[in-house]
Amino acid sequence: MATSPILPPPHHDSGSGAKIAILFGIVIALLAANVYLFLQINNTKDEIAAMRESLLTEITKVRETSSLTTQASRRHVETLRSELEAARRRAEAVAGQAREEALKQVQVLENKVTEESKKNQEQVKAELSKVEQNALAASTKVSETLTSQVGEVRKEVSSTKSELDKTISDLKKVTGDLGVQSGFIATNSKELAALKALGERNYYEFNLVKSKQPYKLGEVMVTLKNADVKRNRYTIELVADDKKVEKKDKSLNEPVQFYMSKYRQPCELVVNQVAKDRIVGYLSQPKVQTPRTTQTAANE
Repeated sequence: MATSPILPPPHHDSGSGAKIAILFGIVIALLAANVYLFLQINNTKDEIAAMRESLLTEITKVRETSSLTTQASRRHVETLRSELEAARRRAEAVAGQAREEALKQVQVLENKVTEESKKNQEQVKAELSKVEQNALAASTKVSETLTSQVGEVRKEVSSTKSELDKTISDLKKVTGDLGVQSGFIATNSKELAALKALGERNYYEFNLVKSKQPYKLGEVMVTLKNADVKRNRYTIELVADDKKVEKKDKSLNEPVQFYMSKYRQPCELVVNQVAKDRIVGYLSQPKVQTPRTTQTAANE
């Protein structure tokens, strides 16, 4: 089915334009805040991954260096032990002064072996401790940065939510053309955004021009029959559940109500602007699908 052509939006008065600009600003700020948080978290993850890789490489190098040092120390210790054993054998082979001198040499060698082992252990511990300190400092810095960024984004989101809450509190309830108490209605784009944020109904915005071909809006076909700019009134033809009904001479912001078989509550069409051969507004439908009984339909 052909879609009706969409004309440029009508000229808004300064008050309406300012409200729409504020709404767009709020929505853009919310989107920007979420995008900013998403990008910052991704960047932080990349930094943490790179830092982790760097730390693992550094630790690996330290371990390799430590392993080489340990191997060298072991060889050196083995050499010293060999010399020690040789000195002991020489000491056992001599007597008197020679034996005493040999024992002194053995003691010197024993002390040297102990010092070398202790020195190697302390060096390895110091290098590992330094790596651990660097890793802890880097992790703390990244955590503080991420916490700060998340805090800022939360403030922006909270501010945007406050604006939406204020708009919602300003919304009004009216009675529709079927005499049924309507839910909240929106008279401009800012209020419509607030209604969408409530999440109670599905909303379909439209910019409908006069045409012989009906316009598909959600589950409904709508045809604009007449638009009276001077009186801000219009006439439309609705087709829902294969039933056609004409809504004649309706006014701005008046909930035009009609029932569908899958919903217990009425669907509502609200027009916020009437221009030459064109109307602008939205259609709202319940989210919960509760079929209406025959008795309920008869009573209504």
